[in-house]
Amino acid sequence: MSEAEAVITPLLSPAGGVPEIIESDAALKSAIEKLAAGSGPIAVDAERASGYRYSARAYLIQIKRNSEIFLIDPIPFSQSNSPLIAELNKVIQSDEVILHASTQDLPCLREWGLNPLKLFDTELGARLAGLPRVGLGALVEHFFQLSLAKEHSAVDWSQRPLNKEWINYAALDVELLIEIREHIARLLADNGKLEWALSEFQSILNAPPAAPREDPWRRTSGMHKIRKREHLAVVRELWLARDAIASKADVAPGRLLSDNAITELAVHSPITTKTFQKTLKPIGLRPRWMENVNVWIDAITKAQSAELPQMRLSGDGMPPIKQWRDKFPERYAPLTHAREAVNQRALELNMPAENLITPEFVRRVCWDQTRPELNLVIEKLSKLGARNWQIEQVAPLLAHALTQSEPVPEPVSDPGAESASAEGSK
Repeated sequence: MSEAEAVITPLLSPAGGVPEIIESDAALKSAIEKLAAGSGPIAVDAERASGYRYSARAYLIQIKRNSEIFLIDPIPFSQSNSPLIAELNKVIQSDEVILHASTQDLPCLREWGLNPLKLFDTELGARLAGLPRVGLGALVEHFFQLSLAKEHSAVDWSQRPLNKEWINYAALDVELLIEIREHIARLLADNGKLEWALSEFQSILNAPPAAPREDPWRRTSGMHKIRKREHLAVVRELWLARDAIASKADVAPGRLLSDNAITELAVHSPITTKTFQKTLKPIGLRPRWMENVNVWIDAITKAQSAELPQMRLSGDGMPPIKQWRDKFPERYAPLTHAREAVNQRALELNMPAENLITPEFVRRVCWDQTRPELNLVIEKLSKLGARNWQIEQVAPLLAHALTQSEPVPEPVSDPGAESASAEGSK
């Protein structure tokens, strides 16, 4: 039976039942003892309250080793600085930790005090293995012909007490994670990619914390509508005012004032409550936006006398790709060959091109006009942060691309073929 014809059965609850939430020292100590007595890899997941809270802290941590699941409410222990967290961390560091999409959960786990030393990321492993769908639900379906409900993924996990259905959902997130890891590891090993994957997982653990973004307010959604520096100043002041309130109240900024509202206010710059309401009415004025209306109006007024920001940051010296063809043809030609070669190699390896090599690295090698000697390309990729296996696969391709002076020819459309195709689809 093919995967498309397989009968998919809903996975409704963990085989061992839904455990009680751990929220006392006694319960956590017992869980640590059981985990320490177990063996083998440890499946871990975390639930945050994205979209509801400003912080990215964990509001539930799920752990499974062997056959038992433990659901920990981290909040009581965070508030008491419990030494039990350090004991749990020792257990976590004793073996491989399995996470799905680890870069999402590692920050909140580390914030609470859990720092894995050995990692297996089932989402990234599935990408490198060439699986077509890599979400947790898709992997459960692919390997076990079971469906995993995801309707509670975006709920407010900071609420207490937690809904029983949510708790069941959370437990299921780690129910099959160990088995999924075994399937993916086998696929990777069979295709000679396991060492590559382990290198990627270790690089995630070794990566330093992300540096603070310069002018984070520039990432406000809808910035394409902002054409004047005066309007950009309003975006900046509204974003900063919103961020200050959100941080203090631990509320997701978008719940106080949406990005769409900020850009609308920037374009129209209302300075009275009446004009403020009139500006936002067409996009669906929310009552909560009015709770801080005086703050928003003060921010708009402040922007009108503040120093105006530049429309764009200076950046790292690389212009947008769309400018390369006309303004920098000597760099554009090698880039087209490099992209084509990387895409072809990724197809041969059955993995996404962006996992074979970071696209930014390819652009940087071409923009800096690295000389086409293989050793220089290897040195450049290494300095940029590419892993050894990536360099081995990609460096010869980039070295060859750097010798090209004419871009890869663009496909020439055949009007006749398009016409015939359109006629046949009627």
